[in-house]
This record gives sequence, C-alpha cells and structure tokens, in this order.
Amino acid sequence: MDISQIQSLIKFVSKSGVNEVELETKDFKINIKTNKAGDPTTQMVAVPQQNYMPQQMAPAPAPAAPAPAAQEVAGNQESKGNGDDDKYVTIKSPMIGTFYRSANPESDSFVNVGDDISSGKVICIIEAMKLFNEIEAEISGKIVKILADDASPVEYDQPLFLVDPS
Repeated sequence: MDISQIQSLIKFVSKSGVNEVELETKDFKINIKTNKAGDPTTQMVAVPQQNYMPQQMAPAPAPAAPAPAAQEVAGNQESKGNGDDDKYVTIKSPMIGTFYRSANPESDSFVNVGDDISSGKVICIIEAMKLFNEIEAEISGKIVKILADDASPVEYDQPLFLVDPS
C-alpha cells in the first residue's frame, strides 16, 4: 500500500462518519480511528518477515496541503528585535529533511553570505526519504545570513536564508 492509498483511506474515514477502519496484509496492519473532534487518527503496525511480531510505528499525520511559497517577508514573522531584519526576505524550507549547502562534501557551497542570487538559482539541497531535492531561490537579491547548519535536520517552514532583495 502506498501513501496515496493511505491518504485516500484517511479521507474516506473522515468523510464517511465511520468510527474505525482496520486493514491488514502480510506486510502491515493499518487501523484508522476517528476521535471526538472528527479528525482521523492513524496507527500503522509493521509486521517483520522473520518473526511476525507486530512492531508499532508512530501514527501517520493526516495529509497536509502542498507547501505554498518557500519564502516570506521577515516583517510578517515574529519580531526578532532587530529593525534591520524587516527589509530582508526569509527563504524557508519547503519540506522536512536534511539541509545541505553543497552537492557533496568535496564541492563548494551553492551560496555563501554576500553572494548575489537570482530567481531559479539552486541555493541548497534538502534530502528527504533518500531523495535529494534541489531548492531554488524564488527571489533575486544578496544572501545576508545562512540560518541553518550544513547537514542538519530542518523542519517544514524553518528559515534557511535571509536575503536582501534590494
């Protein structure tokens, strides 16, 4: 069962009014229950091939809407107490994963502080589920600050770069 089938099952449970759906195959077991608020809760249990003992996994989150823009004006964020940050644009992570400043450890960084960037230029890579996703700038400007450490985990919507668009 792939993620789209699981998402369809979650949507079915949330729309149908069914309180619980359980599906079991030889490889996994999925149990979706609705709570009092009507939001479905999903629990998946993986069944290892060698000993058939169920192993619980973390509940899967409900399907999320696709990431909007990967940038937002810093002035719309909570104030950091520095008036100079108001003129900068923050480029944020469009996904959860591992942040890399270069394509490999021997390569130069895609961007450094002081570099000019243009819309469409690759500025970093985020690895998610063994896939390396090139993140492109959506604005033009100059890199003022790099807010994430190389090879560190990043969250969705986490600020990565401060850019001076002027």
